[in-house]
Amino acid sequence: MNLQTLPGLFISHGSPMLALNPEQVGPALQRLSSNLPTPKAIVVMSAHWESQALEVNTGIRPETWHDFRGFPPALYEIRYPAPGDPQLAEDILKRLSDAGFDAHANNSRPRDHGVWMPLLHMFPNADIPVVEISLPMHMSAEQIYQIGQALSVLREQQVLLIGSGSITHNLSELSWHGESQDVPIWASTFRNYVVQKLSHQDYEAVLDWNSIPYVQRNHPTLEHFAPLFFAMGTGKRFNIVHSSFTMGSLGMDIYRFD
Repeated sequence: MNLQTLPGLFISHGSPMLALNPEQVGPALQRLSSNLPTPKAIVVMSAHWESQALEVNTGIRPETWHDFRGFPPALYEIRYPAPGDPQLAEDILKRLSDAGFDAHANNSRPRDHGVWMPLLHMFPNADIPVVEISLPMHMSAEQIYQIGQALSVLREQQVLLIGSGSITHNLSELSWHGESQDVPIWASTFRNYVVQKLSHQDYEAVLDWNSIPYVQRNHPTLEHFAPLFFAMGTGKRFNIVHSSFTMGSLGMDIYRFD
């Protein structure tokens, strides 16, 4: 494989407070980026751009969107002014069309925290072009996986492909006030099942998400799990970059696909 070929990644982006309090995952993201060739561009499918149609951000310099409420003022002052890449976005639209997807350009969408928060730790200079693609929630897991497959060739062009979500994501079950809390069995069982299947290249078992133990308790809605399907489509060789839980049951895993 070409030395410049970049991996696909799945990143659990956690609470917006990760921007101010990196905990374990911030340093893990920094180490990951320092061990990669510098990307020419970054493409992110985020849990926070749910859409009806499949869309690609073609903007020249999308705004930083603070798409959350009730956090400290310092968080709302953060900007991630990385440029867009309209030429790459048009190339993505063509590749998706060639793969049979009906994809649309969107030049006005601001960047949600599922994009800028992990990149803040990975590439803090914000000097690498970033293109966001939407998460079409009417699509099946297999179709979202196929979007990753359709774009996987971009890895050979030094484009970093990222699915940004969370390996577990049930906000009603979290420990919000910092008290120590053991990881509940339903969260660890779910996470361990997914990792076991990916480690054995049994991608079909993960795409059959309804059969995963405790899936409804870990993901009352699917938007934070679905970016994993995209990342899985980018490569067949699975590795764990980082694994931890925060706030009790919020999984912070980072996975690499080569």
